[in-house]
Amino acid sequence: MCGIVGLFGKTEVITASLGAHLAEMLVQLGDRGPDSAGVAVYREPAPAGACKVSLFSPDPAIDWAAVAADLGEAFGGASEPEVRATHAVIVVDTDAPSAQAWLRANRPDLRIMSAGERIELYKEAGLPRDVVRQFGLEDMKGSHALGHTRMATESKVTTQASHPFSTGLDLCLVHNGSLSNHNALRRELRREGIDFQTDNDTEVAAGYLTWRLREGDTLETALEGCLRDLDGFYTFAIGTADGFAVLRDPIACKPAVLAETQDWVAMASEYRAIAVLPGAEDAVVWEPAPAHVYSWALEPV
Repeated sequence: MCGIVGLFGKTEVITASLGAHLAEMLVQLGDRGPDSAGVAVYREPAPAGACKVSLFSPDPAIDWAAVAADLGEAFGGASEPEVRATHAVIVVDTDAPSAQAWLRANRPDLRIMSAGERIELYKEAGLPRDVVRQFGLEDMKGSHALGHTRMATESKVTTQASHPFSTGLDLCLVHNGSLSNHNALRRELRREGIDFQTDNDTEVAAGYLTWRLREGDTLETALEGCLRDLDGFYTFAIGTADGFAVLRDPIACKPAVLAETQDWVAMASEYRAIAVLPGAEDAVVWEPAPAHVYSWALEPV
């Protein structure tokens, strides 16, 4: 079943309180996915030459300050950790691949949830309304965000198996549906150097996009490749550093709604999640067409 949401802010009406709006949307879809919830929020970029890493630890006694200090010693600087429940975001004075490689080699006890310039990823098992409160989403500003409420059908209810999944720098995918060829595709992608942390089919779809983008595709052509290479039924919402996109499979049996005003663009599995946004009564609302890529990007600075 599951529920997915996406929110792209055009003005400060949304960006100044992006997390609060996204939290309201997620809670509306809590009964579609009561097992776990998660969000990817695109916030202020890391300084030039630095990156953000979102980390998870199952150890409630984890010393995040020590993790940041070790990263700073390794790379010549790191921020104080921004700790939210079981997760922490640290800005490191190096590129994201270098930070990820160091963490995998020196802190295998931590899970890298995301890395890049803008993305921050938080997810946890539990009711969506509790997860929203746990991570304090209400105080987050940002340009755009994706969220997911999960009803587990194909893998365990754990933090790591919760959604969203990020397999590339600043790339995030949330998914409502099911892929039938994900095991075969996972094997192919591993041969291409794509790493996976779970057996979830959504992570495979994210890994596929990471691979296609690495090979030189634009986001639109990578998503068009999904229509050729992914078997199953799905609605995808995809986040990147500069925007987000929506794609449904050619049959489009999973529900999806898009809406747009002068202040925002939103998508959700059901309209009730959009109805809580300011100005929703004046929005242009439509059902996204099958096999059609919809995308929005930030204005160049």
